Formats: sequence, structure tokens, C-alpha cells
Amino acid sequence: MNKETMRFWILISIVAISGFSQGMLLPLIAIIFENDGISSSLNGLNATGLYIGILLISPFMEYPLRKYGYKPVIILGGLLVVVSLILFPLWKSFWFWFILRLLIGIGDHALHFGTQTWITSFSPENKRGRNISLYGLFFGVGFAVGPLMAPLVKINETMPFIISSILCLIAWLFLFTLKNDFPEQSIEINSFRETMKRFTKATKYGWVAFLPALGYGFLEASLNGSFPIYGLRIGLEVSSVSLLLTSFAIGGIIFQLPLGIMSDKFGRHNVLMSVLFIGFISFVAASMLEELVFALTVCLFIAGMAVGSTFSLGITYMADLMPKNLLPTGNLLCGVAFSIGSLIGPYFGGLFIELFKSISFFNIISVMLLIIFGAVTLFGNKPQVLEKSQSF
Repeated sequence: MNKETMRFWILISIVAISGFSQGMLLPLIAIIFENDGISSSLNGLNATGLYIGILLISPFMEYPLRKYGYKPVIILGGLLVVVSLILFPLWKSFWFWFILRLLIGIGDHALHFGTQTWITSFSPENKRGRNISLYGLFFGVGFAVGPLMAPLVKINETMPFIISSILCLIAWLFLFTLKNDFPEQSIEINSFRETMKRFTKATKYGWVAFLPALGYGFLEASLNGSFPIYGLRIGLEVSSVSLLLTSFAIGGIIFQLPLGIMSDKFGRHNVLMSVLFIGFISFVAASMLEELVFALTVCLFIAGMAVGSTFSLGITYMADLMPKNLLPTGNLLCGVAFSIGSLIGPYFGGLFIELFKSISFFNIISVMLLIIFGAVTLFGNKPQVLEKSQSF
């Protein structure tokens, strides 16, 4: 195995461990707080710490990446995640855990920002979709396996945190075997003001590619945060709700790689339009079949198969539209868009459930997908401006 291939597999492996820790924390802390009698609203507020951390650090991430390179940024982000996970068992306090989740958000964002930008920069155009889909696949598998740690809380509350921190530490150590690299530089001064200018430039080039990331954040957060409430209110069993969410996740995991390869062959714009429209149709069908658990499971599996890859497809589409010197900025803004979607998803989902009791919850997701489909269809077919990479 050559060095470039080894670098690729190390990067996506640490992303898988990061997904594992994120997937573990969401249900684990929710269960612990629920058992301690903390209200569902405060429980939800604590979960937003991760996304608030991402938004807070985003404007300050690009400068150290350009100055120090990919490796130090990823190492620092991974270290922050490991230390935060270790600290959870030391003091069980609502606000202490909120701060730790905020720090994990900062660390995870540094880790993902560094790995995404590094992979998109060294991947040739004809393999970029495959590489980023593998990135999404590894994160998705890690995120799906993470909740399996939650039942360990019955044995010992600290055990899941310890296991997760050890796994993160092992993956983190492999980063030291990589040779540092730097993003393509322009003659601009790396100041905060210039970063804001690059944000504006990147938005002009690739704003339409940020919409799938925002939509996926909205979809994932509202589906996991609001749908369980809606499902129980319409008479679904807890086991059925879990089955439905799992079917969506499995659909997304199974079709990450095929869709990434298809996007290399048929074009990111065409594949994005197709999956967004299929997702829209699937959620419309789900809104009409929500009383039939089997039919609803099939609808959500097909929806996951289609739109479960919109984040990774959005990143590769952004890389097609963006000049190479703006790739770090574009990756950063994809993360910001995802975080904004993740923050507003549960709020609007909960508001929709409260205000429109006679209308299916799935309609808010289908409308959101239809809007993004329209934007990508009308404004997304731009000429590529990216120089072709000859590396792995």
C-alpha cells in the first residue's frame, strides 16, 4: 500500500471513530438525563452544544489550516475530542456536560474540516465522488454503531465514555504517521478580514452546493429529534420508531458508495437532482402511509438510500464548483450549513408538530427537499472551475 492510499485510509478511519463517539453521545446522554428527571426541553438544549461549538469556531478555522497545514489541525481536533470524552465521568453536571459537548463540537469540526479538505484536495476529479462517499460511509457506520454503547449505561455510566475515548485515542495516534501537507495558497494575507472575503467569494461560487449539506442537517436532526415525538403521538410503538430510524440509516449507509461512484460517472449535478427528487417522493409517500409500519419502513429506507448521501454529494459538488485555493473555505461553509440545518431542524420540526396536528410531520421534510431540488435544478448547472488533480 503506497503512502497516499495509507493516508486516505487513516483519515477516513479516524472519521469513523469520530462518528462513533457522536452517535454514542446523543442517545447516551439523553438516556442518562431522562433517568435523572431532566426535562426533554433541557435535554434537547444540551444536545445543541455540539452544533453551537461548530458555529462558534467556524470563522477561525481556516487561518490555522492555511498557516500550519492539515495534520496539526486534525491532531488538535482529535485531542480535544479525546480529552473531552475522558472528562465526562469526572463530574455529572448539566452545564459541565454542555461545555464538554461544545468542546467536542469544536474538536470534531477541526477534525472533519481538516480531513474533508485534505481528501478533496488530493483526490483526482474522477475519484473524488468515490473518496468522499467512502468518507461519508465510514462516518455513517461509526454513527450507526455508536448507539449500541448506550445499553452499557445499565452496567456502569462511565463505561461508554471510557470505551469511546480509548478508541478515539488509538485512531488519533495513527495521525502522527502522516506527513503534513498544506492547502493551495493564494497571495492573500491570512487575516480574519481576508477570511471573511474568502467566505464571500466561496459563497458566490458554490452557494447552491451548500444547500444539500444544510438540508441533510435539517433532515437528520429533525428526523432523530422530532419524529420520535410525532411517532409516539400517532400511536407507534417505541420499537417501531427505532426500526424506522434504523431503516433510514441503513439505506444511507448501503448507498453511499454506489451514489458516489455514480456521481463520478454521470455528474454531481445530475445525481443530486435525482436523489433529492426521489427523497421528496419518498417522504410524500411516507406521509400517506404512516399508519402502516411496513410501508413506512420501506419509504424511509428508500428515502435514506437517496438523500442519506446528500452531505457527501454536496461536498464533492462544492469541490467541482470551487477554485482550488478556496477549497478550505468551501469545506468550512459546508460544515456551517450542516450545523445551521441541525440547529433549526428540531425546532421547526417540534413547532410543526405543535401547530399542525392534522398534517403529517413528513410533509415539512418533503417541502424542504423540494425547495432544495428546485434550487439545484435551476441554479446548479455551473461550469467547473477546478483545476484537475493528478494525485490519489
